[in-house]
Amino acid sequence: MPEVLIDNQCVIPPVECPDGSGAAPAEECPVIPPVTCPDGSTADSVELCPPAKVVCDDGSVVDDIAQCSVTPVTCPDGSTVNSVADCPVTEVPTSMTVTSDGKGGYLIPRAEFVAIEKSLTSGELFDLVRSDTVTLDNASVEAVLPLRAANPENVKRAESIVDEALWEFLFPIRNPAYTYNRFLQAIAKFPAFCRTYTDGRDSLAICKRSLATMFAHFVQETGAHAPNWEGALGNPEWRQGLYYVREVYKSESDTTGPYNKCTGWAGERWPCANKSYFGRGAKQLSWNYNYGPFSEAMFGDKMVLLEKPELVADTWLNLASAVFFYVYPQPPKPSMLHVIDGTWQPNAADKANGIEHGFGSTIQIINGAFECGKGSTTAQAKARIAYYKEITSYLNLDISGEKLDCADMKAFDTAGAGALEVYWDKDWGWDANTPGNHSFKCKLVGYQTAYSAWTAGDYELCVEDNFNVQATDANGEIIPK
Repeated sequence: MPEVLIDNQCVIPPVECPDGSGAAPAEECPVIPPVTCPDGSTADSVELCPPAKVVCDDGSVVDDIAQCSVTPVTCPDGSTVNSVADCPVTEVPTSMTVTSDGKGGYLIPRAEFVAIEKSLTSGELFDLVRSDTVTLDNASVEAVLPLRAANPENVKRAESIVDEALWEFLFPIRNPAYTYNRFLQAIAKFPAFCRTYTDGRDSLAICKRSLATMFAHFVQETGAHAPNWEGALGNPEWRQGLYYVREVYKSESDTTGPYNKCTGWAGERWPCANKSYFGRGAKQLSWNYNYGPFSEAMFGDKMVLLEKPELVADTWLNLASAVFFYVYPQPPKPSMLHVIDGTWQPNAADKANGIEHGFGSTIQIINGAFECGKGSTTAQAKARIAYYKEITSYLNLDISGEKLDCADMKAFDTAGAGALEVYWDKDWGWDANTPGNHSFKCKLVGYQTAYSAWTAGDYELCVEDNFNVQATDANGEIIPK
């Protein structure tokens, strides 16, 4: 440390110590005890901890997820590649190649299913949503810890805005299941949330606005809403969020009631497994036809959460379910992510419906049918806006000029800029070159069915179920389901 001359005397200027205090010389700084790293070792700071190991899907342990081996996939033409997107492009057939299976059913080459599905789900908006709903593998998610040096970049950005102390301040009476670590794991699962934008958009500001938006809705959906209740410990309503992890008056032992009735196509595709699918988690995920798709997105298996819906309350899924809702569009509505980060730009139809950028449009996405377009601000919308103002003020986020209300907003419709049809249903058209002149195809629709455009292979499943079809490989052999 260089000396400086003050009043003809040499003085050693103070240094800033690691704990924020000042000392001169540096040797006089307070000694900071070592931290315990995730692997059990100790170090002088979290930054000096060895990177945590990553467990790959095949069970191997590596230093970084990029070192995990990639499981190859088999393309319709028989070749193998690292992912379905790398499969050779197959010409889209104008008419299906349909042959009899000799048992009253029909056979169609899988290559034709893949080509049609890829053709109908390609396009700028489809590609944007698909890229923004990519998930991190669960082993890497579960390795996330506060201040861990190897945390994903989007998690580190969220940590820089909301540290553990602020989490405790914002949600002081939350259910114990909503831990800060699970909050970080929920964000880790969806790399697009709080991601780095490379096109000039302010990544930090978007992350801050995303968190404020989500937190305000947490307060409305799962808050105690008890300003004078002694159990609130004197905390105002805007800091009473995440109080409920399960729907009021519901318990895991209750397997009766409307949440247990699995009928029609929803019951066939998302079987209830003698469980109740009442609201759980920060978004209060409800009904079997929402648990099933969420389970597929999280585990690649619909039955995990259909058989164990309690995981949505008792694990990091209690917050990941809310982020899941945030990044996925609810047709014809855009995703809240695209509304907040500016990917969605209202077109003439949106503007005619009074829909603009701002918090108000996220209310429309969450519960517009009940809270928006009433001519005056509903009590629920007013509460959400109040919570949002308090949280953004505390985070020093400028929301001046932002449209917060949705009183004059009509519903999103199919002419809007964010509208996508993302479910498959039977195409009732006809084809002169097929048995019975049936189309042997499915089409995209805007209402929910058992078959989702976000789930690879659902197009084939839709055709198989509606036309008594089985898929065949490049050699004409039936592919087992």
